[in-house]
Amino acid sequence: MRTAFIALAAIIQREALRFIRQRERFIAALVRPLVWLIVFAAGFRAALGLSITPPYQTYITYEIYIVPGLCGMIILFNGMQSALSLVYDREMGSMRLLLTSPLPRWWLLLCRLIAATVISGLQVYAFLAIAAIYGIHLPWQGYVLVLPALIIAGLTLGALGLALSSLIRQLENFAGVMNFVIFPMFFLSSALYPLWKMAESSELLHDICAVNPFTHVVELIRFALYGQLNLTALGWSALAGVVFLALALWGYDPSHGLTRHKR
Repeated sequence: MRTAFIALAAIIQREALRFIRQRERFIAALVRPLVWLIVFAAGFRAALGLSITPPYQTYITYEIYIVPGLCGMIILFNGMQSALSLVYDREMGSMRLLLTSPLPRWWLLLCRLIAATVISGLQVYAFLAIAAIYGIHLPWQGYVLVLPALIIAGLTLGALGLALSSLIRQLENFAGVMNFVIFPMFFLSSALYPLWKMAESSELLHDICAVNPFTHVVELIRFALYGQLNLTALGWSALAGVVFLALALWGYDPSHGLTRHKR
């Protein structure tokens, strides 16, 4: 048990040092949602003001609405980038050495997942701080209560990245898969528009958004920022995380997973 936690601390420290040294990665993680918040949302402020819908108690501007979705965007991109680095480590040999250590393979993958979740949480809080300076003010207790939601979101979306990384053997292929997964998940969700607006446009789009795991992750964050618990979003997010993690563990199992067939 002591050895397992030493490995966990070492992997978190390694990922944190890598993140600190790669300042471009930190800047890029913040620039992407800030461009959406400052440019895109400002352009649609007048046209897309939203009426009173849970968890909001009054009319809100579009900038306020998309903040939870942008938090989810940060976690989604970081989860995919963490999985991309895992593919790189597996090609260069460092991850291969970790996977051949005496520790269980599932624990090593879980350590990578926890480390990615920690980094995602730090990025989200940095974004929320900048958004507050910009003028997006949320309930003060929401900054604390959102932490469990960010952990669940980080584990769920990070597990998705791990599952995808188990399918891809070459670094070049994973970059294309990332774009194929990230953008449909982001745009076909409630990150940018509420589901009832989707239903006004197309029932099919509404149904796709409703079953999208990213939608439930965003709604979990949205309600948590206002001190409320969305049990439906929590249940579906947790279920999706368990399924993605199970697929990742199966994919990295050398005796049963896809790695056995791709050597």
